[in-house]
Amino acid sequence: QVQLVESGGGLVQTGGSLRLSCAASGIIVSVNGMNWYRQAPGKQRELVASITSRGSTNYVDSVKGRFTISRDNAKNTVSLQMNSLKPENTAVYYCNTYIILGVRRDYWGQGTQVIVSS
Repeated sequence: QVQLVESGGGLVQTGGSLRLSCAASGIIVSVNGMNWYRQAPGKQRELVASITSRGSTNYVDSVKGRFTISRDNAKNTVSLQMNSLKPENTAVYYCNTYIILGVRRDYWGQGTQVIVSS
């Protein structure tokens, strides 16, 4: 059974930093692609950052140069380092992975709230 548990959210002032972590069980983060999504109030869930099994990373344009996704294979965790935070980064952040066995099945964590005050 795949389980993803996020931590590290909180309240931070504009320009501050937060580091989100996602502890995975039931999958191996170095084998599966891992993603961070976010959902702001009244908006659709948005893909923020991805890391592939090969370690390639991708980011939504609005966070490039400020956010960094990484993984710790020994701990089986994926992290999202967020620097220079802006009020528009306020959202619930979700860890995600998926498995394709004929059809795609997504797995989500419970989410962690990030609030950036102006």
